[in-house]
Amino acid sequence: MPKRKSKGAYMISAVAEMYEIHPQTLRLYEREGLLKPSRTEGNTRLYTDEDLERLEFILNLARDLGVNIAGIAIILQMRERMEEMNRQMQSFVEYVRTEMLSRFQQAAPGSTGAIVPIRRPVVAPGPAGRAER
Repeated sequence: MPKRKSKGAYMISAVAEMYEIHPQTLRLYEREGLLKPSRTEGNTRLYTDEDLERLEFILNLARDLGVNIAGIAIILQMRERMEEMNRQMQSFVEYVRTEMLSRFQQAAPGSTGAIVPIRRPVVAPGPAGRAER
């Protein structure tokens, strides 16, 4: 893949040249919802570095794996859903961690330090299968 020299926005002709594709291919990807470049007031497409990363992913799917446009759209949707699920999981893990730390810090002095109070002694099996205390 081509090297990008700076952060910024690129016009369709520059992107087409960098990736050795026809500008109509970029327009097709936009029409199909695979790419969403921003527009200037004069309606010129501008591709950001994020757009180019997405384009590279699309081209890898198309060129290297032979995936068609419908398949690319499905893969991109799945990728976005997975990223959203990952964000939600990270948020949930952070919430649980914060809750646990908060409850641990609020535990009464002299308590066992358990997050959930233990009402009866825990009995574990011994070496011969008998309960030990």
